[in-house]
Amino acid sequence: MSEDKKKRPKIENERPIPEGEASKDENLPEGENQPQETMIALSMEEYDALQKQVEAGDNQAKEYLDSWQRERADFLNYKKRIEKEQEFFRSNVMADLVLKYLDIQDDLERALKSRPPELEGTSWVEGIDFIYHKLLALLEKEGVKQMIPTAEMFDPTLHEAVSQEENPDHPSGQIIEVISPGYQIGDRIIRPARVRVAR
Repeated sequence: MSEDKKKRPKIENERPIPEGEASKDENLPEGENQPQETMIALSMEEYDALQKQVEAGDNQAKEYLDSWQRERADFLNYKKRIEKEQEFFRSNVMADLVLKYLDIQDDLERALKSRPPELEGTSWVEGIDFIYHKLLALLEKEGVKQMIPTAEMFDPTLHEAVSQEENPDHPSGQIIEVISPGYQIGDRIIRPARVRVAR
């Protein structure tokens, strides 16, 4: 028995090292018992070919990204256009419907203005007035705004002149009287106010 084996202390339950198995000694340099990485030698032609494949893959990926970004931008523009067209269509339908109700409102307004004095304060007049204000509230809820341009200057984009008259109390172009109010939905005029204008 060698001197080293005699001096080595016995460890309980120590597993015997089979023959042929390399012992891992902590004093060995790091990685000595690790397998070495295999190096592959390439010729310049092979390296150039691989480099071209990588560049071709990069170019194709960039082309796919550009194409996707263009398609996405086209889709967003299409979506905005469809939404705008739908809003325009909805606005037209709403305007046509509101104009029909405005005729009824005008009739109610004229009836209230020409009510006989002896009916003032009766339940019939109060009922008509209630219906009139209920219709106004309904139109307002739908975004319809009434325009009563009293004493404003005439604007052909907002008003319709029924007559032009000489009037010393008003400067030329000022509205003297509103025959029927105008109506708008948002910024869109669905019916101009009908007015008398000073000449």
